[in-house]
Amino acid sequence: MVIETWSPKETFAVGERLGKEAKAGEIYTLNGDLGVGKTVFTQGIAKGLGIDEPVNSPTFTIVQIYEEGRIPFYHFDVYRIGDVEEMDEIGYEDYFFGEGLCIIEWAELIIDIIPNNAKKITIEKDLEKGFDYRRITIEE
Repeated sequence: MVIETWSPKETFAVGERLGKEAKAGEIYTLNGDLGVGKTVFTQGIAKGLGIDEPVNSPTFTIVQIYEEGRIPFYHFDVYRIGDVEEMDEIGYEDYFFGEGLCIIEWAELIIDIIPNNAKKITIEKDLEKGFDYRRITIEE
């Protein structure tokens, strides 16, 4: 599925819709260049899960945990990870195979441990269509 958005508000709304539909145990990989709107999209997912606290990229902590929504939300940013062994150290399997929703930014860096049933989400810019234009591709 490909969805086009023309503003950060629309990108947020797509994430919110996904958050409302998300089920416990699902994993979404989230790929896109820096500044493409991954955090805005993730904030929308959190809102759809019923999370009202601020959601920011966990760049320096690897995983941020939100438990106030209808299911737990585990937001990973593995951009700074050195190797997959670091994921073992934080006990990633408890999150990946737990009762919450996992979003993993920069998932291509740990592709070897991503389950085959993960949804792949890619956000891309196309400056010819405008500064705020985004193409969001969701692959089941």
